[in-house]
Amino acid sequence: MFEKLEAYLEEISHFLSGRGEREEILSEIRSHILEKAERESGPLTASSIGNVIAAYGPARRIAESYLEGREIIAPAYRRYLFRYTTLLFAAHAFLTIAAVIFKENFIFFPFLFMPRLGVIDAFMYLPTAFLTDLGVVALILYFITQSKKDVKLPWPKFSVDLDEVKAPKKAVWNILGLIPMLAVTDFALYLYVKHQTIFFASLDFAHPRPLFTPDAGARYSLIVIAMFAAGTLALLVKLFTKSRWVDTVSNVVSLALIGFLLRQPFDHPFAVSVPEPFLPKIKFGLKFALLFIALMVTIDLIKNLIHIGRRRLAR
Repeated sequence: MFEKLEAYLEEISHFLSGRGEREEILSEIRSHILEKAERESGPLTASSIGNVIAAYGPARRIAESYLEGREIIAPAYRRYLFRYTTLLFAAHAFLTIAAVIFKENFIFFPFLFMPRLGVIDAFMYLPTAFLTDLGVVALILYFITQSKKDVKLPWPKFSVDLDEVKAPKKAVWNILGLIPMLAVTDFALYLYVKHQTIFFASLDFAHPRPLFTPDAGARYSLIVIAMFAAGTLALLVKLFTKSRWVDTVSNVVSLALIGFLLRQPFDHPFAVSVPEPFLPKIKFGLKFALLFIALMVTIDLIKNLIHIGRRRLAR
């Protein structure tokens, strides 16, 4: 009948759920707008209806006024959303690391299927797993909220709560951390510029013996120096801001560099003599150590993301 009115009602409908209830609300809003336009301007016209709609307010605000008290997830369960997601994702992360190390599938039908993953596959899989875990927990809490029942959920003692978060470290501690990191990064750069590697088989720098072949040593060295530089830069930025986003970006960069390091070929990279039977053990040990570091960084990343999310919810 009136295109502007129909478009306005359609936009409001995007924010409403439940077909029967939605149609009832839209019918009520249509009647109010038409009655007000007719009362204020006489015969209905596109212009008079447009004026009423402009005064009525944004579609989202109107929809929210009808949805007060009908939360998708009850406010009382919002803390559970991040707590349960963290618990579920921790299990996912543990099984992912196990799948990478042991090269096995893990099946808990019908709840979980963890395929055999490579290192790069694992880093690509974990963000998807986190979003899936968040969606599953949100869906469960949605059904609990809509049931209108008083459901008492268990409260695991872990994760990050606003009232448990420690105050950010003072700048002096960041300075104390920055000084040695800056020294290590500078020293690593000096070694690389002079010798094209930072890994040596002996500590005699007058006649150094590289641990790795020139090509492998250069690749590994550049990645490790980049990790040092990322950590140093994060500490430097934290002198001027206490934002958790600094730690979050630093964690993401570190994980990307660890993944890149794990992806490097490790077939006969040593410039010194290493017995052939020891090579698989050394490779496994290095991979395990890097994956352990990646796990610690991932945990810190999750904590930072949870803290940022909870702060936004608290606003």
